[in-house]
Amino acid sequence: MFGDLSNMMGKLKEAQEKVEETKKRLHTVLVDESVANGQLKVTVTANREIKSIDIDNSLLADKEELEDYLILALNKALERANTINEQELAIAAKQGMPNIPGMDMFK
Repeated sequence: MFGDLSNMMGKLKEAQEKVEETKKRLHTVLVDESVANGQLKVTVTANREIKSIDIDNSLLADKEELEDYLILALNKALERANTINEQELAIAAKQGMPNIPGMDMFK
């Protein structure tokens, strides 16, 4: 019984390590999004950290329009980053989880 418990604890630790490794790797996965025919571009990591914003000078004349484009581009990029993040972390967690009957959390 204790051998099984020890094995499960080892598997859980392994799952946690895989998740942590995946989180680190997701800092290097970049998601690009552009709006206004490419006049505004944003880049975020899959960990939802903004890395860059590039704004064409033509958008600087209208503050309200620029704000709208920024919100649109950032929301789109963050949504895609969130999807990647959730999928990758779920895969990492599932790979390291012990096989406990009735506990299949990642179907």
